[in-house]
Amino acid sequence: MITTTNPATGEKLADYEELSEAGIEGALAAAQDTFASWRSSPLKERTALLARLAEVYEANSDRLARQATLEMGKTFASAKAEVAKCTALFRYLAEEGPALLVPERWDLEGGRVAEGRWLPLGPVLAVMPWNFPYWQVVRFLAPTVLAGNTGLLKHASSVAGVAALIEDMMQEAGAPDGLFQNLPIRSGPVARIIADSRVVAVTLTGSEEAGAAVAETAGRHLKKVVLELGGSDPFIVMPSANLDEAVQSAVKARIQNTGQSCICGKRMIVHAEIYDDFLARFVEAMAQVRAGDPFDEATDMGPLSSFEQRETVLEQVARAQQEGARVALVPQQPEGPGAFLTAGVLTDVPPDSETAREEIFGPVAQVYRAADIADAIRLANAIPFGLGSSVWTQDNGEQDRFICEIEAGMTAVNQVLASDVRAPFGGIKRSGHGRELSRHGLHEFMNLKTVMLPA
Repeated sequence: MITTTNPATGEKLADYEELSEAGIEGALAAAQDTFASWRSSPLKERTALLARLAEVYEANSDRLARQATLEMGKTFASAKAEVAKCTALFRYLAEEGPALLVPERWDLEGGRVAEGRWLPLGPVLAVMPWNFPYWQVVRFLAPTVLAGNTGLLKHASSVAGVAALIEDMMQEAGAPDGLFQNLPIRSGPVARIIADSRVVAVTLTGSEEAGAAVAETAGRHLKKVVLELGGSDPFIVMPSANLDEAVQSAVKARIQNTGQSCICGKRMIVHAEIYDDFLARFVEAMAQVRAGDPFDEATDMGPLSSFEQRETVLEQVARAQQEGARVALVPQQPEGPGAFLTAGVLTDVPPDSETAREEIFGPVAQVYRAADIADAIRLANAIPFGLGSSVWTQDNGEQDRFICEIEAGMTAVNQVLASDVRAPFGGIKRSGHGRELSRHGLHEFMNLKTVMLPA
């Protein structure tokens, strides 16, 4: 039995029966059977389903958002925004999808022509996390529908109710049986599902450890895998930046989703010339962040996703102090029930410490002093991750240098990094490989077939 808990109260929400081995076999068979017909369905039918999904998500926005808030603690406002983003992706692919699948053509010798046609592959398994429980799934699900594949979801157990609702929305939109199936299972059966010959590929968003395990299994069976793993994104501020805007954005970046976002700025790297001013303003602003009832419109942050996650963050802060870091703003556990934690700020983190090299998945920022742009880039790259980055400077030369030299899959200039349905999303190094969103994400699980045509 899978049990979900409200992290804002510690109270049990619901029990969900785990899928049996027979149930898993039935899901795999249904995914394969439906693929046989869905792969040849007219593109117009696929885009029509995407358009209906957009309507269904919009009509059920409050219901969907409420479930996410109850199960993982994000504010109701941010949960509504997440559902709206899913709606936007469905609509984008419904309207622009056909253009993303237009064959490429090349002129060959002798008057011949070659075409590159995008064709579906088959059932794809998605292993997804709890932090953006709808968005992470839909950015796999929407391309799956358009591509002509079928999808199987192993969602985080803590958001089992959200996973069930995603399947309900597919049924309400009139999707064929077997096109998308929620598998209420724990981690144990995942390797066997990946190994099954009917599954052609795997996508995972989650921890390094989970990514390595999934990639190892997929590799043994020669299956395509896309991984979006952890990040400890640099947020670099240079003297020419608008400091007020940079401070406000740094706070927004760090407390987004109670600090539980792979691409939120986690390491604030500030030029020495403005370091003291930035730090004073940043600490003051972080101290004003309100952690509380996620259904209250005045709340900035809900609870962490679980009591275990809160304990992990507090242990990381304690270890940082042992390593020589200074706690400029101490994160506090408010009185009362729930996995709440106020914002915190670490400074003077030794560059060679474990804290400097790992991700803190909670509302605690690290602030570093950089002597110059070269030092800022060195600090930005001195970690095993390479997901996103944000740089704040009005100097065009500095902007170009950051874009070229920061080791990351994404860089935002004078803005908080955020995903967009039109732009590719993904990282390098230990943050994973492959891309989601845009035409690049759509094509990850498609067969680019080269077709040679006579003159």
